[in-house]
Amino acid sequence: MWPTRPGETVGAARAVVLVALGTALMALSAKVNLPLPYVPMTLQTLVVLMIGAAYGWRLGSATMVAYLVEGALGAPVFAGPIGGIAPLVGPTAGYLFGFIAAAFVTGWLAERGWDRSVMLLFAAMAVGHIVILAAGFGWLAFGLGLGAAKAFQVGIVPFVAASLVKNALGATLMPAARRLIDRRR
Repeated sequence: MWPTRPGETVGAARAVVLVALGTALMALSAKVNLPLPYVPMTLQTLVVLMIGAAYGWRLGSATMVAYLVEGALGAPVFAGPIGGIAPLVGPTAGYLFGFIAAAFVTGWLAERGWDRSVMLLFAAMAVGHIVILAAGFGWLAFGLGLGAAKAFQVGIVPFVAASLVKNALGATLMPAARRLIDRRR
């Protein structure tokens, strides 16, 4: 979203600003949540995937790592007014760490042109959502010992419809934002 000219290297200041903006958006999206028994439903997955698509795999992944580090250091960036290690070892851990892989995958696909079409971007974001949900499911089922059936019931089923809506929203917003930015140049 902050374009560089051909041949221009990405400067450290640009990267720092974009990471700070991304982690701030992540923190804000965590505060929009619907509490559920194990894992709250938030807008974070939408923001993760949009950051991956907009920033690319390197900066998108780095932004997610920075976000988790901020939270681990105690900043109240996670869902609810919390920070610290607890969310990174509790029921939300798999999803949180899945953010890194999802930003990576979505960014990698976007860098290969999947962000230029609403349908392809929807598919790229769907892959990102699958990565997040799989990481969350794995942690709930095996890390916390809920078992596959219970983890599927509480960690996948409540999020499927919302994931489809977020994919549609993200796949529509990204090209629109890109057109707006292209017009201003």
